[in-house]
Amino acid sequence: MKKYLFTPGPVPVPEDILLEMARPIIHHRTVEFENIFAEVREGLKYIFQTKEEVFVLASSGTGAMEGAVTNTLSRGDPALVVNGGKFGERWVKICQAYGIEVHEIKVEWGEAVDPSEIKGALSKNPSIRAVLIQASETSTGVMHPTKEIAEITKERDDVILIVDGISAVGVFPQPLDAWGIDVLIGGSQKAFMLPPGLAFAALSKKAWKFNERSNLPKFYFDFKRYLKDAKSNTTPWTPAITLVIGLASVLRNFKNEGLEKMFQRHARLAQATREAIKAIGLELYAKHSPSTALTAAISPGDINAGKIISGLRDRFGMTLAGGQDQAKGKIFRISHMGFIDRADIIAVISALECILRDLGYKFDFGAGSRRASDILGVE
Repeated sequence: MKKYLFTPGPVPVPEDILLEMARPIIHHRTVEFENIFAEVREGLKYIFQTKEEVFVLASSGTGAMEGAVTNTLSRGDPALVVNGGKFGERWVKICQAYGIEVHEIKVEWGEAVDPSEIKGALSKNPSIRAVLIQASETSTGVMHPTKEIAEITKERDDVILIVDGISAVGVFPQPLDAWGIDVLIGGSQKAFMLPPGLAFAALSKKAWKFNERSNLPKFYFDFKRYLKDAKSNTTPWTPAITLVIGLASVLRNFKNEGLEKMFQRHARLAQATREAIKAIGLELYAKHSPSTALTAAISPGDINAGKIISGLRDRFGMTLAGGQDQAKGKIFRISHMGFIDRADIIAVISALECILRDLGYKFDFGAGSRRASDILGVE
């Protein structure tokens, strides 16, 4: 049975990238690797839309989240965290682990934060030094309004905006320089269509000023060391060499495609998936601000979402993601990131319809795949 991966990380990896990473390993303290890393540095600046350095960390995205906190804040600093899902919750836990005074804006799962709440919280508590958000909350399929929030924080010299863009960078616009984002992070296993193992982080000039006074412990994720070594096209610690080689090829492909076409590709796949879900008669979990990285759908009636997920896996070889915590058993999530194309989306919708019909759900069979085909069938 052919296997299909529709999880929002890890994602399918293109065959040419897999072959590139299958070449014999090279040493990282060589001119050969330095040339590859130089290309990666420039490519990441292009994707992050910044003139600042973008660091390549040998870790999952959580490593970059931790580094974003430890390199900019100090023990006891008040920070405002938007908590509307599992990864907003992760910001809270990281901050608490380092003695940050956490102020939460709790957002109902499936909803995006209202920027006015952030503005109000900053006005009420002027001692807050950072706002931490997800651009795309992967656990709920919600897109938070980064641009509008950045317009609030960039007017304050004493507040930085830290953005988890792990399922956003490369999917939809998050221009660090143009919007005034202060820390933006990403991960290899999302839009970068690589295996897990790399995380990325970029800091604005304002964030570097915060770095000068930061007193939190840092060693492996000491961004000053990464900045120093990046200028020599290397990293302070042993990098994930094979993944970096694959990254160079991915970034080359991204430049050839162009940012706007990348964003349009994801948006079109997302539109087709969402419209197909609605044609089947299902509801979206993110009703007002869905992310173009993935679609989270509510399982119908008394059908546990786990039955849909296991049915797709066992009968069609398709792996989807379920809900977490309060959404467990209630939703299933279909990714549009990585090496996924039009045919993949039409296939997963068709398979979904088969499973739903067999589980007893009554709907216009074929309506979803027809709707997806209508949207994706025309170039």
